[in-house]
Amino acid sequence: MKIRRYTDIEILGLGGKIRQARKADGRSVEVLAGEAEISRSYWHDIEAERIRDALPEDTLRKIERVLGIDLGVKFDD
Repeated sequence: MKIRRYTDIEILGLGGKIRQARKADGRSVEVLAGEAEISRSYWHDIEAERIRDALPEDTLRKIERVLGIDLGVKFDD
């Protein structure tokens, strides 16, 4: 049997860190968003921290993967 647990954590300034990493990377939002399997507009919403609820962890990990960075987001288990 599977049990699902949802945990939200607040990471202040995460959108800005993603924006800085994207600019340092040099690839366009279109390319990065495509590799992360999200839309360009959603990427911009993430950078601007205009996410209504919480950013899914798997989306964050995809962004980290395409940018080749670790944003240091850890969950206490």
